Amino acid sequence: MRLNRYLSQCGVASRRGAEEIILGGRVSINGHVITELATQVQPDDKVVVDGSPVRTEQPIVIVMNKPKGYICSRGDTHERMTIYDLLPLKFQTLHHVGRLDKDSEGLILLTNRGDLSHRIIHPSQGAEKEYEVVVDQAMTIDTMGKMAKGMLTEEGYARAERAWLDGAYKAHVVLKQGLKRQIRLMFYHLGYEVVRLTRIRIGWLQLRGLSKGSWKELTPTEVERFFKAEAQKGREPPPKMPKSATKRPNRYAPASPRTESQDDSWGDEGESRPQQSERAPGRRARKTAAAKRAAGSSSFSEGKSWGPKPTGSGSSFGKPASKRAFKRPRSGETGPDERPRGRSGSKPARRPAPQGDRPRRRTR
Repeated sequence: MRLNRYLSQCGVASRRGAEEIILGGRVSINGHVITELATQVQPDDKVVVDGSPVRTEQPIVIVMNKPKGYICSRGDTHERMTIYDLLPLKFQTLHHVGRLDKDSEGLILLTNRGDLSHRIIHPSQGAEKEYEVVVDQAMTIDTMGKMAKGMLTEEGYARAERAWLDGAYKAHVVLKQGLKRQIRLMFYHLGYEVVRLTRIRIGWLQLRGLSKGSWKELTPTEVERFFKAEAQKGREPPPKMPKSATKRPNRYAPASPRTESQDDSWGDEGESRPQQSERAPGRRARKTAAAKRAAGSSSFSEGKSWGPKPTGSGSSFGKPASKRAFKRPRSGETGPDERPRGRSGSKPARRPAPQGDRPRRRTR
C-alpha cells in the first residue's frame, strides 16, 4: 500500500497530512529517508516517523445510535455530554465520521481508518446520508422540489439529492453534502422549523435494531461494503403517479382503428354496422343537397318578368328566375325584403316601383 495511506491507518495523520510529513523528510523505511509519495510499504518493512516506529492499528469501525443532547466532540469546555461518554475506554481514540449537532439523533460512525472517513464524508465519493425530518407546519410537494433544486444558505449553496414526503409533517431528505446544520437551515429558509431530525441511513447501513445510546462494532465484511459503489445508494423515493393517469382524455385525438370484431357487431343489440350509403348525411352533405334541390325546382325561364306577380311560393316579385330566393327547408325563412341567409353574402335585389298612376318620390 502507498506510504501516505499506511501512515493514515497508523493514526499518524490524515492522507493529506501524511503527504506533508513525507515531503518534509520525517519518514524513513528500513533506515532510508523517504520523500517520494508513491513509495509502497511492504508488510515486513519497518517504518519510523520522527524517530519513533509506527505500526498499523487493528482497524475498528463502530456504529452508534446517538441520542439527543449529546455533542460530537472528545471534550467540551461547557461540560456538556459527548458521544465518547457512551463508549468504553479502549475506544476513546477513535474519531467520529462526520457530525450530528446536539439536537439531532441517529446513526454516526467512529473509526481509526482514514480511508473509510474519506469514503463517507467526501461528496465526490457518493456516500448518501438519509434523514427523517419532522417540522412544525404541513408541507407540500413544492417544498420537496425546492429542497432538491437547492438554495443559498448561511453556510453556502445547499441542495438535497432527493426529498419526498412521508406525511404532512414528515419528510425524508438524502444528502451528499456535509454543510453545518444544512437541513435545519434549508427548512428555515423555506419557512419551517425542524422539530426532530434523525439520521436513519449512511450508505448501505440503516438504523435498525439499535436502541438510543447503544453501539456495536462492524465486521470486516460489513466495512468493505462501504467501498462498493452500489452500496452507497439506498432506497428510492416512492414512485409518482404517471401523468397519463391524471391527464384528462383528449377528445380531439384521432380515434383508434376499429377491429374486425368491432366492425361485425355495431350497436347495443349487435345489429350489423350500416354501410356508408345508409348512414345519415353530414352537415356539408345536407347543404349540398339543399342547394341542388333549390336549383332544380326553378320553373321560370331566364330573363326579366315585369308582369303581374306570379303565383307560387317559390317565386320573388320582380326578380329574374335565376336569382329568386327560394324558400329554405329550415325553420325561420327570410322575407322578401330581408337578406337571404347563406355564405354567398350577396345583397338582395331592390324592388321596382309599383305600376299605376301613383307619382314617384322626388329626390333632391
